[in-house]
Amino acid sequence: MALNSRMTDWRGRTVWLLGASTGIGRATASALHAQGAKVVVSARSADALNAFVEAHAGALALPLDVCDAPAVKAAASALGARGALDCVVYCAGHYHAMNATHMDLRDLLRHNEINYLGALNLLDAVVPQLLAQPLDKRTGQRAHISLMGSVAGYRGLPNSLAYGPTKAALINLAETLYLDLHDQGVGVSLINPGFVNTPLTRQNQFKMPALITPEEAAREILHGWARGEFEIHFPKRFTCWMKALRLLPYPAFFAITRRLRQA
Repeated sequence: MALNSRMTDWRGRTVWLLGASTGIGRATASALHAQGAKVVVSARSADALNAFVEAHAGALALPLDVCDAPAVKAAASALGARGALDCVVYCAGHYHAMNATHMDLRDLLRHNEINYLGALNLLDAVVPQLLAQPLDKRTGQRAHISLMGSVAGYRGLPNSLAYGPTKAALINLAETLYLDLHDQGVGVSLINPGFVNTPLTRQNQFKMPALITPEEAAREILHGWARGEFEIHFPKRFTCWMKALRLLPYPAFFAITRRLRQA
């Protein structure tokens, strides 16, 4: 059952992706550009964004730190002055494995600033703007917002003390946004990847099950948008197992998770 308008025709549509210098964000921006979208890419690294623009004619680079709320608001206003924003995708992320026996408060707060508070900065800047846009005749909606969560946000996991809670917050945030905005003509979707081969996951010191490439992730995301899905999770051979863990009572969940950690 489609919970959003099906987005299949990207020709001429303006899509703003924040956190698009590497990984899933960059691959998704590239896939959208190939489908004819007007792609705006943001991240802190101006060099990486300029390299993307050089390889994707017509794309626009907008260097930005998502933790700088006034800068995010100024960027949103500048883009709004150029025309309607059809889709806004929050891909910015920060990840370091962390265990409660070796806590790093500064890095804990950095995870929160980038993964969650940055998304709030974006929403504060764009939601009023998107609600003021006219309905698009092709989709029947004003715009679409997509947040990058993670299956790490489904339940507490080993070494995920810093990262997992921020993704759990994004999952809850996306669900609430959908309830608040869907009837107002703004679609909302949640992207929950498993393991994707990016600069962030390459820090891991363990074998990552069902590891896929950023390009595979981008294809899954565009497929999910085309199906009008609320939650876009992939690869299914891994994420469905994670969903099953989500349903277990605590005694079973803790026993299985301990066993997997020791394997």
